Amino acid sequence: MSKTLKGSFYGILFVILLCMTSACGQGKQVASTEVKKTEKATTTATASKQQTKTQIQTKKYGFVKVTDIDPDILLEIRYYSGYNFVGRRIDGYHAPVAYLTKQAATALKHANTEFKKDGYIIKIYDAYRPQGATDDFVRWAKDKSDTKMKKFFYPDVDKSKLFESGYIAAKTRHSRGSTVDITIVNMTTGKEIDTGSHFDVFGEISHYDSDKVTAEQKKNRKMIHDVMIENGFMPYAKEWWHFTLEDEPYTDTYFSFPVEN
Repeated sequence: MSKTLKGSFYGILFVILLCMTSACGQGKQVASTEVKKTEKATTTATASKQQTKTQIQTKKYGFVKVTDIDPDILLEIRYYSGYNFVGRRIDGYHAPVAYLTKQAATALKHANTEFKKDGYIIKIYDAYRPQGATDDFVRWAKDKSDTKMKKFFYPDVDKSKLFESGYIAAKTRHSRGSTVDITIVNMTTGKEIDTGSHFDVFGEISHYDSDKVTAEQKKNRKMIHDVMIENGFMPYAKEWWHFTLEDEPYTDTYFSFPVEN
């Protein structure tokens, strides 16, 4: 074979191999892209399925987003964030929204109307709570080594005593859909009123009639209680922020659908 033909032969062979390599690489890229698309579709389908479950359950049992009933109510859903006694997002909280039964949300709107007359507005820390979230609390409580949020939320209470002290339970009225944890905010300053303890602080200081708070702080707690009671809610003596609709529609049903947008 002449040098010219031999050179041409190897040149053609090189071009063929180069094309095959390029095609192979493109094939891998296409395959990788298709896998990613499939994974994304699966994730989207799963999320959609969960959301559909929430939509079905809320429609079936008459739950509503509180802000759909009263857009003025503020939200700071602590269990969606990491700022809570566990120190991370809690199971079942997939969005920072608040659901309640329509009856409870309507009563809360009436209460908010009363507060606004005096220059205050309701802020919600927690409303409907999935049973799975309470189960998450129970698992956390059994882990005696996890006390990273102790100094913020239970400085004076031994973690092993949280159950017997009534701060954590295997069932909660929150999961029945008509219980809400609130404070009120000054509409002029944008600041929460001083109640003497923060939301979810476990201890006597959070009891409604605690002698560990000042006269002014007691007055502020009473202001919240009076308006909520007048609008059909029952308080909980150990937590100044906790209120349950007296005529709650579900007294023995504990729902488990997640909190979704």
